[in-house]
Amino acid sequence: MPGHLLTTDDEIDALLARTHRIAVLGIKTEAQSDRPAFTVPRYLVAAGLDVVPVPVYYPDVTTILGRPVYRRLVDIPGDLDLVDVFRRAEDLPPHLDDLLAKRPRAVWMQLGIRHEAVAARLAAEGIDVVQDRCILVEHRRARSARR
Repeated sequence: MPGHLLTTDDEIDALLARTHRIAVLGIKTEAQSDRPAFTVPRYLVAAGLDVVPVPVYYPDVTTILGRPVYRRLVDIPGDLDLVDVFRRAEDLPPHLDDLLAKRPRAVWMQLGIRHEAVAARLAAEGIDVVQDRCILVEHRRARSARR
């Protein structure tokens, strides 16, 4: 399990290097374009990553960033390299079954989000976990380190 709880820059860089398809759980819509839960996924799209929107609210929205919306991770066709989570820590446990059913290679809890029990369960199932870090900041850092 400790091997799946990623904390070092090297571990995070390796994860990002093998990540191409990212579901964003809790993504905001274009109407909230000033919020990190929209600006971060927009950056990921601009960086060339395949982003799959999974909003928690906005039941009438069918596309975000020009991509079709899914309501549950398990409904997304194909494999996911990573699920980027924009949900408060206390809102994570209800998503655990969906995360485990989809089995992404990694789950990334954005800056300010940490849930030790959820992280431990995911790691015990062989899913890599990053907590309390901004994927945009880390992606930029990793890209500049490779140059």
